[in-house]
Amino acid sequence: MPTKTLRLVLGDQLNINHSWFSVVDDTITYVVMEIRTETDYATHHIQKVVGFFAAMRSFAFELIAKNHQVIYIKLNDEDNLQSFQSNIRQIVLQNKFTHFEYQWPDEYRLDQQLKNICQSIGIPSSAVDSEHFFTTRDELGHFFNGKKTFLLESFYRALRRKHGVLMEGDQPLSGKWNYDGENRRKLPKNHKPIAPLVFKNDVSSIFQEIKSTDIKTIGTFNPINFFWPISRAQSLQLLDFFVTECLPLFGSYQDAMSPNEWSLYHSRLSFSMNLKLISPQEVIDKAIKEWRKIPNKIEFNQLEGFVRQIIGWREYMRGIYWARMPEYANMNFFNNQKKLPVWFWTGKTKMNCLRDTINQSLEYAYAHHIQRLMITGNFALLAGTHPDAVDSWYLGIYIDAIEWVEITNTRGMSQFADGGIVGTKPYVSSASYIDKMSDYCGSCFYNKGLKTGEKSCPFNSLYWNFFDKNEDKLAKNARIGMMYNVWRKMQPEARAEILAQANYYLENVNEL
Repeated sequence: MPTKTLRLVLGDQLNINHSWFSVVDDTITYVVMEIRTETDYATHHIQKVVGFFAAMRSFAFELIAKNHQVIYIKLNDEDNLQSFQSNIRQIVLQNKFTHFEYQWPDEYRLDQQLKNICQSIGIPSSAVDSEHFFTTRDELGHFFNGKKTFLLESFYRALRRKHGVLMEGDQPLSGKWNYDGENRRKLPKNHKPIAPLVFKNDVSSIFQEIKSTDIKTIGTFNPINFFWPISRAQSLQLLDFFVTECLPLFGSYQDAMSPNEWSLYHSRLSFSMNLKLISPQEVIDKAIKEWRKIPNKIEFNQLEGFVRQIIGWREYMRGIYWARMPEYANMNFFNNQKKLPVWFWTGKTKMNCLRDTINQSLEYAYAHHIQRLMITGNFALLAGTHPDAVDSWYLGIYIDAIEWVEITNTRGMSQFADGGIVGTKPYVSSASYIDKMSDYCGSCFYNKGLKTGEKSCPFNSLYWNFFDKNEDKLAKNARIGMMYNVWRKMQPEARAEILAQANYYLENVNEL
């Protein structure tokens, strides 16, 4: 009996440079599928669902153009059984495939599903690497074997050495590993960032197909002008735009926030990278090449800050995910139990910073890392929100959110629900940090300088309430011990007023 192989390509495995596709073989058929189990496991932003489907269809067309055999299952096809297992079993039986192959998925739930599928379909199966990341799944786990804390900086340096990125022998090219201290500037007054590169993809047919179902989504968009890249060619365009137009100021202002400036100098390449339309290697290579091209056009701190996000943070988060799943998804260090405020889904709040960040997220399916960490994530933690609720919101609303990168950032870095595996301290702040890094506070309904009173900024009283409530778990943390000294030095009456104010805000959180 002749060999016939079915190969599954997931929606985040759109890597045309994978070794699978280097040879055209008529005995191999690739299957790509749009299914309800993937649209329904979270309430996704409409742009996320559309973006995935558009990129998957574009990728399938590219495979067909290269003469590969492709089965593409659209969402509303009559024979779509709406799950990987059912569709694969049906295809194998109908087409008499003798072998099944897949690339290792990046999500734990899919890893388990595919292992179960292989056991149930009755033909030999195998899996290969996705050929995308700098590291293997278990590399971080081995690197930190026997250690209680997983320090990013040491892992980042090890990867720089291993892959020869910005190195001179065994030492960093500039003599310094990390320029984070130089990358925390607020946008100067009257500074206007460059207009972002956006695309004009007509995805109205996909939108109508989704609209004809009962799939629940959030957010808005214009289906005639879908502005995210949906192909490798567009992703490379966005990469070119970033390194030439944005990288020269990226590092300096990567933490800055400004109303109505949704893109600033960020690359917005995470969607393309997470779908594997482009690789982290070529992204870093392109940035370094641009830095070398014109002396002094791009300062080293701008470049290193970007490289650290790609080869450091991104690989680190993936390593944490595979080292600690599935138990990581259930960690709740503070035992927080509250729901998200209702305005997380509407943006209708009097707090400027949250209104702007949430409305931006609903409009663009995007917010940069400080908006996610120090605005929405900060408030969710101060409000005592259950990590499950925070995870679900982030996983759904952002176009680049796939669990392997979302949950470690959200449950770990943002909510400290892992008790310090990712972050050495909770990332919470009062209004002072938000004011330092943004223009939100000046025109806000609430007063950034007040801890109590009708118009006191909720971040202020909730900040001190957080430390008071969690003193038994945080007082011995060397990085925040100073805050407890400040808290204890306040007059008892002042502390009582602050806690009463925080309690009022928590009881009326949906009206803030």
